[in-house]
Amino acid sequence: MTKVHFRIAERRDAGQLNIALAALSADIGDEHRATGADLVEAGWGGQPVFRAQLAEAEGALVGAVLYSPVYSTARGCVVVYVADLWIAATQRGSGLGRKMLREVMRDAAQMWNARWMKLTVYDTSPAARRFYDRLGFQPAHGSTEMYLDEAGCAALGGDA
Repeated sequence: MTKVHFRIAERRDAGQLNIALAALSADIGDEHRATGADLVEAGWGGQPVFRAQLAEAEGALVGAVLYSPVYSTARGCVVVYVADLWIAATQRGSGLGRKMLREVMRDAAQMWNARWMKLTVYDTSPAARRFYDRLGFQPAHGSTEMYLDEAGCAALGGDA
């Protein structure tokens, strides 16, 4: 069995991280608009808004996860939001996803004193849903995830 090494992504990893996240987007049928330069700015610019971890085996990238802190007044603590989790097809079913989430929680607890974890799983990804169910994730009830697109955000500006 090949040893997997986990590490916090660095600025120099942005291109490789973006390739992994683009593969995730392709796997789930999502659009992928980010570039390596976008990741550099968001993750290692003046005000970083995420952290990322990489999993490597024999010099190859086999997993990547991108996450951010969110403060929840309902929980009374920091919740780490896992935005993207990608596992190479060759590693799926090996326990790597669970290990990556453990590493995220370890880092988030140290960095932000996070005590909860949150993520979104697409309805079109039943295998991912089964994975998260096995780990003990519970679906949110009584709420709907909502987005305001760029045009809507721009419309918030101006004089009210």
